[in-house]
Amino acid sequence: MSSLRNAISRRAHKERAQPSSRKKFGLLEKHKDYVVRAKAFHKKEETLRKLKEKAAFRNPDEFYFQMIKTRTVDGVHKPESQANKYTQEELMLMKTQDIGYILQKLQSERKKIEKLTAVLHSVDNHPSNRHIYYAEDREEARELQSQASESRVTPPSGDIPDHIKRKTAASYRELEARNSRVNQLEKLYMEMSLKKELQKKGRKRKLREDELVCPTSKPVYKWRSERKR
Repeated sequence: MSSLRNAISRRAHKERAQPSSRKKFGLLEKHKDYVVRAKAFHKKEETLRKLKEKAAFRNPDEFYFQMIKTRTVDGVHKPESQANKYTQEELMLMKTQDIGYILQKLQSERKKIEKLTAVLHSVDNHPSNRHIYYAEDREEARELQSQASESRVTPPSGDIPDHIKRKTAASYRELEARNSRVNQLEKLYMEMSLKKELQKKGRKRKLREDELVCPTSKPVYKWRSERKR
């Protein structure tokens, strides 16, 4: 019976739209819209109830150290500045660890580039198949040269399969991306090394453009010479 009941076509009942006289109030709210609105309202109501309960059972003698490390600005708690959280020695140690990590990744990328370049070089360069013949006189040399020119066969370039071409193109794209990453790592390594050197002790000053022997866009510093004991 259920199959026969489903075989009979039924009229699709549509929900009533907003009357033309109430167009100014927008779309007519359906039941699914009411369900979403009711759930959001009850969720906010439950949140307010829990906050009121926490405020009612609050311990007036409660204390924790974050209370004296924050200040209230327009009713909002803001923590104190963490600028001087670490000492100069701790900052230098963290800088050294960061530079060591960048240097390790830079060396790893360079090794991968060398390996990938060697593979692509061996794929692109076909074997020459050259043989050296020694002739007794000029006639024998001409004969050997004519035989070599006849037996020489140029490898057709169109015989390379498509999947090999796709893999080669992907390898070249990978090589280009790794070269770009190496350039970025080298730039980052130089910047971090300069910042680390600037944090060390000793009087130094930034050279002006007219004092530079080789003009460059990067800042150049000069340290005052000190006598070592």
